[in-house]
Amino acid sequence: MSKGKKDLLSNIRNGRELSRGEKISLALRLSMPAMMAQITSIVMQYIDASMVGRLGSDASASIGLVATTTWLFGSVCSSAAAGFSIQVAQEIGAKNFKRARQVLKQSYIVVFAVALILALTGAAISGRLPIWLGGAGEICKDASRYFLIYAWMLLPMALNGLAGSMLQCSGNMKVPGILNSCMCILDVVFNLFFIFPSWNLKLGSITLRVPGAGLGVMGAALGTACAELVIMCLMMSWLIFRTPLLRSRSGEDYRLEAACVKRAAVLALPIGFEHFVVCLAQVFATKIVAPLGVVAIAANSFAVTAESLCYMPGYGIANAATTLTGQSVGAGRGKLAMSFGRITVGMGMALMAMMGALMYLAAPFMIGLLSPDPAVRELGTKILRIEAFAEPLFGASIVVAGVLRGAGDTLIPSIMNLVSLWGVRLPLSFLLAGTLGLRGVWIAMAVELCFRGTIFLVRLFRQKWLKNIKNV
Repeated sequence: MSKGKKDLLSNIRNGRELSRGEKISLALRLSMPAMMAQITSIVMQYIDASMVGRLGSDASASIGLVATTTWLFGSVCSSAAAGFSIQVAQEIGAKNFKRARQVLKQSYIVVFAVALILALTGAAISGRLPIWLGGAGEICKDASRYFLIYAWMLLPMALNGLAGSMLQCSGNMKVPGILNSCMCILDVVFNLFFIFPSWNLKLGSITLRVPGAGLGVMGAALGTACAELVIMCLMMSWLIFRTPLLRSRSGEDYRLEAACVKRAAVLALPIGFEHFVVCLAQVFATKIVAPLGVVAIAANSFAVTAESLCYMPGYGIANAATTLTGQSVGAGRGKLAMSFGRITVGMGMALMAMMGALMYLAAPFMIGLLSPDPAVRELGTKILRIEAFAEPLFGASIVVAGVLRGAGDTLIPSIMNLVSLWGVRLPLSFLLAGTLGLRGVWIAMAVELCFRGTIFLVRLFRQKWLKNIKNV
């Protein structure tokens, strides 16, 4: 972390005033590495999708079929980590550094236990899941194998995510960003080996035999799992041994405390419920898309991956907003928390508006990178352009959620997501899919995202989330 960034963060904890320029500078410096970390995670999905796409539309559809379920399982792990990282951010803001380390140590045990339970559950249902989702017989076998490997990948993924979120809430966005970028490189290397059979590389007059396992779809999951495992080891090592405020110290207690775990559950359960609601809605949306055919499933999967490259920067800003709000709340500075909220939400909406415009123009190229199938590319381009118009308000909902999370306000946003997804998106998707096909599903999605962004902005500016904070 740079000295200037560290000094500005310490101003939050020490009660010193920050000018508007300093607030914007701090928000930007925390957001940039966080955005890069989020973007690299999507680049990994691009890598997997593009490589698997070369195997044909059936291979792509097999991954797309279970994609929403993988998000569901992964999001539960991330919500468990959030229950502890919010506490750590607030303890750092209150300058209770020893307590922050105690919370961190307890998080290792709980998050690993949650990931293990999910891994066992995922392994148990992997054989039947593609059938439950309505997948065609020709893609179910690959989909099942992919999800089985993903289920066991949850263990390193959960610890990797926990370490990254703890570094971020302490103000260190740089290390997670760098390591996640390295994970993309590792993903390419491992995928080349696991997905494709051995092949010849010609360098002038020299021919090299590049080894390959030729595992296809299953190889994509194994490649990502290996990349996650390597980066998890590096991320955890940095957190435990190199982070000044949170590094391990001998003699400090690490036993589970009922109060700490209960507080984590109070914070995490609404977040987990929110992720569950979102992902379950996506699973139901997949069931709406599945009968539309293999081309529709593949186009839907690729368009979701392509769109995520546009909204992941919003999640990077949201991570920075959680850190800034959490430390401001921990320091009892409600006005500062609200100021950071306005600044980060404005940044998120502006960035997402630009990304939406870029996505509209570059849609054919983005889908073309993922699939050589002309039918998939044509349909994917059409639906991706529909979504472009909803990006600014989607960005608002993402960043506002990050602001509220830092303040410990997790229940009401979860309810708002429930109402928006199940009251607007799914009914509208069901109605429009029959007449407009996959385009109708994405029109419904765009309408719902605009509605969601609007109600989240109302929640932010009504300021009820600040009622228990001093100096409002």
